[in-house]
Amino acid sequence: MKTRATGSVVRLAAPLRALAQRFSFLLLVLAAIALMMVGKVDTVLVDGIRGRVTDAFAPILDAISRPAATAARFVESVHEVVNLRAENERLRTENEALLRWQQAAQRLDGENRSLRSLLNYKPELASSYVTARVVADPGGAFVRTVVVTAGQRDGVRSGQAAVSGRGLMGRVVQAGEWSARVLLITDLNSRIPVLIEPSRQRAVMSGDNSGQPRLLYLSGDTALAVGDRVVTSGHGGIFPPGLPVGLVSEVGESRVRVQPFVDPDRVEHLQLVNFGLPGGLGANIPADPAGGLR
Repeated sequence: MKTRATGSVVRLAAPLRALAQRFSFLLLVLAAIALMMVGKVDTVLVDGIRGRVTDAFAPILDAISRPAATAARFVESVHEVVNLRAENERLRTENEALLRWQQAAQRLDGENRSLRSLLNYKPELASSYVTARVVADPGGAFVRTVVVTAGQRDGVRSGQAAVSGRGLMGRVVQAGEWSARVLLITDLNSRIPVLIEPSRQRAVMSGDNSGQPRLLYLSGDTALAVGDRVVTSGHGGIFPPGLPVGLVSEVGESRVRVQPFVDPDRVEHLQLVNFGLPGGLGANIPADPAGGLR
């Protein structure tokens, strides 16, 4: 009996379900119209129902939106990481290029200052000169020389003066085809006739392998003071008169020393000047087989 009643209910519900499926759209339209009419008639009731429905679905919408927002933030973070890596690589490349340019600029700036210092010295029109770069300092404890990148092919000869922008540095004692060796004024073998200003006292400046050569053969009544200027006297036919050499740095009972204008450790370029003088004592100094000068 129970099974027969259930079958009767199903047979009765089947036409109703078919009718509902056929006219579902129409029923939805009629329901919407009915809600609109109710909303016009009783707005307070409709607003209350809308608020309750919104409250009921708000937690569900919030739960649904959280994974979406998290996924969006994750995708955005991935894009930012990729962009940061690309930006970091670009900045690293630019930084390396800038460092190379900085090193080149510093090298050119140092060379420019070195060459500009040579403009402070203007040789006489009758003289000829060659600008050379200092490339080595093979001197030991008992020899003060430097090697420069100019030789006989450039017109360099033994005995020529080596000057920088501030004054006399030495003289050429050995000239090869492409290079030359310059004996510094501080070397033990260096002897230069000089003149002390303003007393006009003549002397010989002798190197002793220290940074400050000595003044020899001074008369006993010579009045010297620290800071007196020392220049070449022109005697001996090696250097012309008036080349700046240095300043008197020490005046004692047994010795007088001179601080040269030129610091060989800071010189990168110098000029080898041919004054056309007959002297050439540098050519008479024999070269030591070990590379020194005696």
